[in-house]
Amino acid sequence: MKLASLRNDTRDGQLVVVSRDLTKCSRVSHIAETLQEALDNWKVLAPRLQRVADGVETGAQPTERFREHDALSPLPRAYQWADGSAYVNHVELVRKARGAEMPASFWEDPLMYQGGSDSFIAPRDPIQLADEAYGIDMEGEIAVIVDDVPMGCSVDIARAAIRLIMLVNDVSLRALIPGELGKGFGFLQSKPSSAFSPVAVTPDELGDAWDGGKLHLPLHVDLNGEAFGRADAGIDMTFDFGQLIAHAAKTRPLSAGSIIGSGTVSNKMNDGPGKPIAEGGVGYSCIAEIRMIETIEDGQPATPFMLFGDIVRIEMNDKDGHSIFGAIEQSVEKA
Repeated sequence: MKLASLRNDTRDGQLVVVSRDLTKCSRVSHIAETLQEALDNWKVLAPRLQRVADGVETGAQPTERFREHDALSPLPRAYQWADGSAYVNHVELVRKARGAEMPASFWEDPLMYQGGSDSFIAPRDPIQLADEAYGIDMEGEIAVIVDDVPMGCSVDIARAAIRLIMLVNDVSLRALIPGELGKGFGFLQSKPSSAFSPVAVTPDELGDAWDGGKLHLPLHVDLNGEAFGRADAGIDMTFDFGQLIAHAAKTRPLSAGSIIGSGTVSNKMNDGPGKPIAEGGVGYSCIAEIRMIETIEDGQPATPFMLFGDIVRIEMNDKDGHSIFGAIEQSVEKA
């Protein structure tokens, strides 16, 4: 089942069920007005939504054209957005570039921060910021939306709470991060609103690409029309989503509709840093990572962060080459 939220005159959009090929949708206000309403009563409403999804595929359900440009992020706002850093290769490169050793505990205990969740950017809306000097970067990630998760739950219980999966552009302002982290209180200004894919999908839609905790497909990240990243989301993911969710729920329950992110998808190559696509590698899911490798190899970075007018596109295809979630495609604009 694939779900989306279409723009309307409310903050949270209109819930629709979307066809597998992303061409048609059916409004389901008779079941739930919003995705959050569906998540709040998932056990009862999900089977009803699935019947609509089946009808969309067979032609038994009234439909209309689905346009990704009309979609908000599946949850235009959420009760919680917590982003991990499950690809420890990415963390290791960050620290190596600044000459710092990585604590051994980072391989055993996930990193996670709590982001702002009161306003997410629509997947085709621009990233509006005041200054290019902030160091504007995209971060291609995977995220899951969970049902209610009890405090202190096991990893297995956490995995069982995953209801929907989607893609993320976790926008980062790299020039602001050092100052904020230096205060010892975490991210705030350096993490503006994120954007999520037009469509969120149930795990069964992913077939054997979903193993219960990881999504084993390449994440396509393009910058200004050029292939920038094709890292496989299932490779080098040190902590799966069950572990990330259990980590977030260690000392508090999570409410239905909470979003947990994977962190920047990152692959190693022959036990070393990845290479650009042009050099036979799988590239990168953020600009910071190639800048780290340039710093390690050449003493300084050469690739600039995003500038006004730049366009990032993030998408994932199934094994037959069909888009699963639709595309996040955003230009950077001066606010």
